[in-house]
Amino acid sequence: MTETQETPASTTAPPDRPVKPRLDPVVFGVSITLAGVFCVLGAVWPDQVSEYGTAALNWIVANLGWVFVLATTGFVVFALVLAFSRYGRIPLSANGEPPEFSTVSWVAMMFSAGMGIGLIFFGIYEPVWHFANTPPQTGVADGSEQAVTTSMAYTLFHWGLHPWAIYAVVALALAYSMFRKGRGNLISSPFQSLTGKEVENTWWGKGINIWSIIATKFGGATSLGLGALQIGGGIYLFTGIGGNFTSRDPEALNVAFAIIVVLVIFAILSAVSGVGRGIKWLSNTNMVLAVLLVAFVVVVGPTVLLFNLIPEAIGAYIVDLLPMSFRAPLFGDAEWFSGWTIFYWAWWISWTPFVSTFIARISRGRTIREFVLGVLLVPTLVSALWFIFLGGAGVHLQMNGVDIAAAPDEAVAFFTALQEYPGFTVTGILVMVLVAIFWVSGADASALVLATLSSRGAIEPNKWLVALWAALSAVVAGVLLYMGGLDALQTFTILVASPFIVVMIGLCWALYVDLRRDPLRGRRLGPVRGNAPSPGSYGMIMSAIAPATARTAPTGGAGGGEGAEGETADGGGAKAGAAADTAAGPDTAAGPGTSTGASGPAASGGEDEGGGSR
Repeated sequence: MTETQETPASTTAPPDRPVKPRLDPVVFGVSITLAGVFCVLGAVWPDQVSEYGTAALNWIVANLGWVFVLATTGFVVFALVLAFSRYGRIPLSANGEPPEFSTVSWVAMMFSAGMGIGLIFFGIYEPVWHFANTPPQTGVADGSEQAVTTSMAYTLFHWGLHPWAIYAVVALALAYSMFRKGRGNLISSPFQSLTGKEVENTWWGKGINIWSIIATKFGGATSLGLGALQIGGGIYLFTGIGGNFTSRDPEALNVAFAIIVVLVIFAILSAVSGVGRGIKWLSNTNMVLAVLLVAFVVVVGPTVLLFNLIPEAIGAYIVDLLPMSFRAPLFGDAEWFSGWTIFYWAWWISWTPFVSTFIARISRGRTIREFVLGVLLVPTLVSALWFIFLGGAGVHLQMNGVDIAAAPDEAVAFFTALQEYPGFTVTGILVMVLVAIFWVSGADASALVLATLSSRGAIEPNKWLVALWAALSAVVAGVLLYMGGLDALQTFTILVASPFIVVMIGLCWALYVDLRRDPLRGRRLGPVRGNAPSPGSYGMIMSAIAPATARTAPTGGAGGGEGAEGETADGGGAKAGAAADTAAGPDTAAGPGTSTGASGPAASGGEDEGGGSR
């Protein structure tokens, strides 16, 4: 079988010059129309839209639940196979550049991408719920001693290797395509390996970019909706204002809408004013506050029990990982799976265009093996400690008569647990501040990605477009809350994420085709010399999300034009072995628009902006 040879890209922007923002009328027009139509229908006929959505959800879970289960587990296997195969030594760079960021900064920024509203919203609630209502097909009695480790194993399963593998395979395809092949920074760009030419202007390339926007829009709306629910739950406990957010209580909805309006104003101001230093400071402060919150719970809670739970929980996760990975809806289990495992897989999938773009951007210069192991293992370990300490404290309270699982709704579970410890006024307000900052930085960051995707991959999209997407994200979140709170958020996240599974499988195939052609496949590479100076700040997320990669004409991408056996790298027509450790011709320089001197917004360290995600 003859593999398709790539043709040079049409863009000719100099390596260090950003691409001028050019709105893609088709991608922007279709995606914003679809989002707008949904908002109108959901606001005018909430019950009918919710009913149709629930029917579609039930059909997907009953008929395609196995696709989510197998595909997600397949992504874990695919990532690990690449890491330990002959391709693991291939660097994510064109000319052997060292990593752009130090390992410490890389790990810190990557952790922060997954640290957000979701970890706070479910940090106590999920382990407690699985303890009081053990998952199906486990054979464990509700509330038993064995249910403690079972609840922790399932929680770590939902926040461990599988979700980060979802991010990893997409981020790896993007990073390889951008930094080693010199292509653009759109989700459709890696598919050039399958066609031999740019796909950005094809109908199916635009379709991929449109659905990437829709998926990100609903994934982001889910995070924003959860944040509004949790802040509203805290306000209700402190002031009595609000109510049950799951029953469309008018007062509760008014509180949630007010929260969304206030926070989206801050998000828009952040997006259009370029107050990078302020957001950076807020983001770094938020991480410190999160660590202090966990430390407080460990100190005033059952300290010894929590530390004993670390090996127990991680051991249970490792032992049960294989059976959990292949459990699918059977014999009346569909409701549980749609509310937990399949919802989580869909949520992660819908969030991949944002998080994976960020992870790809900060990973230039890493080898594939280092990338995969770093993305999979480090966030999994950090998330495990978060849930073991907070969730373990919640389970301990549940076992001692504090019925957290019976809280009025999920949004107040965290506060219900904190009420049992001293200083609730301080810790309760701290949680609301944490969620608010994550909300603002997350809305800002996702809006920037949406604007980039709808501007042909421009590094610095028009500010009015970023503000528009931020506002629309808030509207979608508000409509979903109006339609049914958490249930509506879960339902429509699964619906929009389902088609994106096909895109992810295609990205895996496109990456594999690229790797087969890489002239360095199987070759032993020399050690990479040191790390480039790093700003060393988590706060660079916002500037890193819109990749600082002005697009060049990738006429010499690493291995981009070799034949079926990939014996030559086209760039300057050199033989694969002509240069010991150089995989690309001179055309690509330091990758798609990134110079070796780390110029551009992501390298400055002075104007970088903070970000957030789930």
